[in-house]
Amino acid sequence: MASVQDRVIEVTARVLQLDAGDIKPENNFSADLGAESVQSIELVAMFEEEFGIEMEEDAALAVTTVGSAAEFIEGICKEQGVEV
Repeated sequence: MASVQDRVIEVTARVLQLDAGDIKPENNFSADLGAESVQSIELVAMFEEEFGIEMEEDAALAVTTVGSAAEFIEGICKEQGVEV
């Protein structure tokens, strides 16, 4: 099973139409990967779908890097009892 970070990278690559191999944990969604606000909202929705969780949108949108998104999602999964 892929790690949370690998799954975050895969979803990010799909939504932003980038090569997953080019996405690093330290990448900033907007500054480095070019995510616009609409895409950021789409990323939140896709992460929720990928992991079977619900995230508070403002808190999720405040996460700026791929690595911190993986950590944030891991925390939400634990809170909501979702195994990753």
